[in-house]
Amino acid sequence: MFTNVRLLGVKVPFHTNFEEVNLRFYVKRFENNSWKRGVVFIKEIVPKPALSFIANTFYKEHYETLPMRHDLKTSATDNEFSYSWKKNKKWNSIKISTKKTPIPIEKLSEAEFITEHYFGYSKVSPEKTFEYEVKHARWEQYEVTNFNIDVDFKSTYSEAFGFLKHQKPISVLLAKGSEISVEHKRLLR
Repeated sequence: MFTNVRLLGVKVPFHTNFEEVNLRFYVKRFENNSWKRGVVFIKEIVPKPALSFIANTFYKEHYETLPMRHDLKTSATDNEFSYSWKKNKKWNSIKISTKKTPIPIEKLSEAEFITEHYFGYSKVSPEKTFEYEVKHARWEQYEVTNFNIDVDFKSTYSEAFGFLKHQKPISVLLAKGSEISVEHKRLLR
């Protein structure tokens, strides 16, 4: 869930709280004698066309607008999160059950590798890429107790990702995010 979103410091009416589901991969880039850990989004799904327009136009991202919904159920001991989106008349969903209280993400863990990246990259052309800095506090995670993934990967992401329908995840995690800012966009050649 994205909450309290601002564009250049300004809240856009009806666009401050929304769901987002994405497929991504992770990269690293060596610059100034250190490694920059980053993310590249294959596709990001959101429920509002203006979000897709801004991200695709100004950041050269790969957003798609689809009907979306989410639900959170809590009890004294656990949480159940679900996110769904509709593509080609079919609802796709990811559901995760977790323990109630978030825990720290251990250093050098897989969860740290996935959550602690501070740069984003998006291809502009074969010779040009945008790099932008992503600033956020260190995240926590919820211990996952159960999950269900019902996604038509071929329809949602393209034929190249259809094989994921029959793959068992290597890991499943749910991170408790924080306030994020995207800054210092620059063009790399």
